[in-house]
Amino acid sequence: MTSTTPPRAAIVFNPVKINRSRLERAVDAAARRHGWGESSWIETTKEDPGMGQAQQAVAEGVDMVIACGGDGTVRAVATGLRGTETALAIVPRGTGNLLARNLSLPLDIANAVDAAFGGCNTHIDVCTAELTRPDGTQESLDFVVMAGVGLDAQMIVNTDDNLKKQIGFLAYGFAIAKSLTGGNHIKLDYQINDGEQRHVRAHSVIIGNCGDLVGNLPLLPDARADDGIFDVVLLRPGGVFGWAQILAKLLHQMWVRFSHRILKRNNRVTGEDNEIHSLRYATATTLNVTLRHPEIFEVDGDEAGEVTGFNIAIDPGSLVVRAPSSEDRHQWKSLQRRARRFNPSTTLVKKDPASSE
Repeated sequence: MTSTTPPRAAIVFNPVKINRSRLERAVDAAARRHGWGESSWIETTKEDPGMGQAQQAVAEGVDMVIACGGDGTVRAVATGLRGTETALAIVPRGTGNLLARNLSLPLDIANAVDAAFGGCNTHIDVCTAELTRPDGTQESLDFVVMAGVGLDAQMIVNTDDNLKKQIGFLAYGFAIAKSLTGGNHIKLDYQINDGEQRHVRAHSVIIGNCGDLVGNLPLLPDARADDGIFDVVLLRPGGVFGWAQILAKLLHQMWVRFSHRILKRNNRVTGEDNEIHSLRYATATTLNVTLRHPEIFEVDGDEAGEVTGFNIAIDPGSLVVRAPSSEDRHQWKSLQRRARRFNPSTTLVKKDPASSE
């Protein structure tokens, strides 16, 4: 007779976010139920929020790493697992839980753990932001959901941590309201793929591997984590009317996307034929941005400090992720629908007076 070694998992967890005894009970029960071996446990630290722990788990030969914590923990573990065959599973315990929400993964501990041990592997893309700091130094950061300057970065800075503990992701609503001021103050030069370099003033530039903000608001409704491209949105409201236009457009796009899913259509929601001046979209595999003045940069819900420029690239299918099993496949359907391929645009703005300095 031959024996088969059962697969093993490592649990990388943020001790501040996790009730370990409760999580251990869920992990032990799910591992036994699905035929997995004994799991190893690795705590994150302030100095290393998960990347080193994920790399350690890979070196130990585990088959899956479960990231238990907030968006920062998930991003760090994903960075450590990128390019390996070790799968990332998520037990979301943060406020935003952006990747789990965008991939329609379970948000409660019991179902998230069961999806990890009883699920199947799929692949998603990972984006990399090469940041240029005000002092000229450079830093590389991976992200799996969103990054950018303007609204999302200001939202992170303006969010009250105490309020976030009390009311959860609703605290971001107050932060967004604070972030809507300032007008189109960001001056930048940008180049999409190998296109023409352009100049523009904007309130925000946001890059998405996934498309939904907290509250499932589809800022980038066509973004898919597994389509080999990232989506870019440029916000140029120019005042209260512009913000009203943007809100109306986002709500309309939410409805259109919902109707496409009901009718099982694979059409894009955005496109040049239905764009408005205040909200412009493009898709890309590379994006180069130079800022005239330093701005705060954000990656996957975390502030990443000031930058004077950034280059974005994508590594298609480089991260293995655990999805719910076939009987729960409907929870995963949003990830499986690939966006209809089209010729990616190389401009976020048409040649009009607002696109120049």
